[in-house]
Amino acid sequence: MSDHAFLELPELLERGDLVVVNETRVRAARLLGRRRGTGGRVELLVLERRGDGAYDALARPARRLRPGVVIEVGWATATVVATHDQGRIVVEFETDDPETLFAMAGAVPLPPYFTGVLQDPERYQTIFAREPGSAAAPTAGLHFTSEVARRLGARGIDLTTIDLHVSLDTFRPLTTDHVEEHVMHSEWCSVPPPTVERIARARERAGRVVAVGTTVVRALESHGDGHGGVVAGEGPTRLFLRPGMEIRVGDLLVTNFHLPGSTLLVLLETFMGPRWRDVYDVALSRGYRFGSFGDAMLAERRGRAV
Repeated sequence: MSDHAFLELPELLERGDLVVVNETRVRAARLLGRRRGTGGRVELLVLERRGDGAYDALARPARRLRPGVVIEVGWATATVVATHDQGRIVVEFETDDPETLFAMAGAVPLPPYFTGVLQDPERYQTIFAREPGSAAAPTAGLHFTSEVARRLGARGIDLTTIDLHVSLDTFRPLTTDHVEEHVMHSEWCSVPPPTVERIARARERAGRVVAVGTTVVRALESHGDGHGGVVAGEGPTRLFLRPGMEIRVGDLLVTNFHLPGSTLLVLLETFMGPRWRDVYDVALSRGYRFGSFGDAMLAERRGRAV
């Protein structure tokens, strides 16, 4: 194991490799509102849009929110249509353009362990961010700058994108004693045809697929063809990558150091095997930072020839 600045990533890769990033953008999904009738304060974290036009959200406090309760948010209202466990609710926004409401009345949600004030919300967006859709950033991509991207291109390393809307599945901790009993909820993802073509070309030239973040691994495996390639498509994924399952598309993984009890650590062990524990011991001993604004590692998939 060796230490590097992230600017050195292009030198750690090889000509012909393909870097895959998540181009999702974090929406201003944190909304503050009031219950109609009582004036009680309600905080909503909008997760994703459902097929019927309603939205899944986390609510706080959720105990007194029942179907039919109306929440006043900005210039619009949100009606609770269903409730679930762990603070999850389904709401319908009474406006023709909910996304504009989020952008104008909402704030970019930050990880709960971040206690400072983010003066520039763009710092929680990657340089690849396009259409809003996520409740959290694909944090491995936050390390990339235009200079890193330029140096990748100069070394003959191509770059392509997927789009996975980071939602409850990505940041919700494990809720069961046994990993295999954890239930994943769905997240929307898309693998476009150009990415399919670039992965196929990388395979033809013996290049490696470098997944930037666990969301990219999940999107690629959700659309895998079973032979190291992918097929184009979009839609929800409930894939929970855990030990005993085989990862076929990503060869290398750029990922942050994750917190205990997360599905992200489960995915990491699936990717690189039990050696992740040795890596984390070294990271702790050398003072690496964990979490969304922390440091990153470059890991190789278990069983792949070096």
